[in-house]
Amino acid sequence: MNSTEYILLILGMTLVTYIPRMLPAFLIDKMRFGAKSEKFLRLIPYTAISALVFPGVFFVDGANPLIGIIGALTAGILAWRRFPVIACVLASIAVNFLQYSFL
Repeated sequence: MNSTEYILLILGMTLVTYIPRMLPAFLIDKMRFGAKSEKFLRLIPYTAISALVFPGVFFVDGANPLIGIIGALTAGILAWRRFPVIACVLASIAVNFLQYSFL
């Protein structure tokens, strides 16, 4: 394969992955859901972050696993208080940074 074919391949893969991600953003405003469905959809970001974070909680620092647990508890408490996902992540990072700085 020459470089032109690689570029076309990359552009094709970009379109194939971008289109399914872009369409819901445009179509979601036109769709109406029931109250239970909307509640379910609002909880997806918190569920996703917990599924992504939890496996790594115990392996953050092999010598001191408490650091990961405290960071996860921080994110969990903020998520329970309905903070935005980005606030949960940044607060957890800040708590872990402070722990590493002072321990």
